[in-house]
Amino acid sequence: MPTLNLVLVEPEIPQNTGNVARTCAATGARLHIVKPMGFAVDDRKLKRAGLDYWYLLDITYYENLGDFFEKNKGGNFYFFSTKGTHRYSDVDFPDNCFLLFGKETRGLPEHVLMQHPESTLRLPMIDEARSLNLSNSVAIAAYEVLRQWDFPNLQNKGELHRHKWSDLNNFS
Repeated sequence: MPTLNLVLVEPEIPQNTGNVARTCAATGARLHIVKPMGFAVDDRKLKRAGLDYWYLLDITYYENLGDFFEKNKGGNFYFFSTKGTHRYSDVDFPDNCFLLFGKETRGLPEHVLMQHPESTLRLPMIDEARSLNLSNSVAIAAYEVLRQWDFPNLQNKGELHRHKWSDLNNFS
């Protein structure tokens, strides 16, 4: 099975990190968190956003960006930013790719983006919009990668539960 790595660099809002953790748990993606964080890992808002999926997480913490890059040498890195000049949907994502997202208030450091202009990606939006919510951006990007990979090992079909017609009439 291919490996998708979602990387939060210095996340500040526990609810966003919890939502990203839930996305990772539901898709089998690995979560990487680069410190410092704007909250404690035991923050109840973080746990609440992830609900009961924490046992499904494959999570790694790093002391800083240098530590992250040192421990993931040779990775295929993609940097998501409003400053990107390439659309995320125009990239063919390889196995073991790392999608990096910056802190909510400032994004990824510009010196990092300047070193990787060809792999700095943008989610298109109108000019007047400053940015999308971090956890929404991560989910959009993650599902684009998974779509390209044909959703490996993910449940692709749901099942409707048959109800009596009398039960359906209670919704009117």
